[in-house]
Amino acid sequence: MMQALKARLERDFADELLDCSLDRGEVTLNVGAEYITTVCRRLRDEYGFAQLMDLCGVDYSEYGGSSWETKQSSEFGFSRAVDGLGHSEPVEDGYRFAVVYHLLSIEHNQRLRLKVRLDAENPVVDSVTGIWHGAEWFEREAFDMFGILFDGHQDLRRILTDYGFVGHPFRKDFPLIGNVEMRYDEEKKRVVYEPVSIEPRTLVPRVIRDDNRYWKDES
Repeated sequence: MMQALKARLERDFADELLDCSLDRGEVTLNVGAEYITTVCRRLRDEYGFAQLMDLCGVDYSEYGGSSWETKQSSEFGFSRAVDGLGHSEPVEDGYRFAVVYHLLSIEHNQRLRLKVRLDAENPVVDSVTGIWHGAEWFEREAFDMFGILFDGHQDLRRILTDYGFVGHPFRKDFPLIGNVEMRYDEEKKRVVYEPVSIEPRTLVPRVIRDDNRYWKDES
């Protein structure tokens, strides 16, 4: 069934597709950002994908880099990849971000993953709120966490962080300790922002080399 769906998608979207794959029973479409609304509308109307189950952003800036190898410990510990101490290769072709859409067809009992790659310097893609109204909060979250802009969204503002928050927490270059810290000021009767007061540290996991429960008495 899914193989037939993949073949049909490759035929019908030959001009829009960058890639189409079938893995573990699920089809993934990679399409150009300029075609996103056209493809989504056809998937809804012609293929029966009436529900948008999820929409999320992805930051590939350190994807596949050597700093994410955690097969063995080092002097920096397992947090070296996210505190800037590791080394990784830049993303190819300048495509740092992506938006991933998970679609469901109840009529045909099928699921589909749709992926759009976005430019590192200007991550903008058309909003699909006009196709699936449920995308409204999903797109706001992707904007808040990754800084991805959705052109045509009627209310694109932060949804999880404060309105005065600086930066986007899910970007790989966002510091783990944050840029500022906040507290409620009793005198001012409002939340105030201050410089970060905690010192960054690298956690090295404790490794038990020997377990005395299994020691043998050789005497």
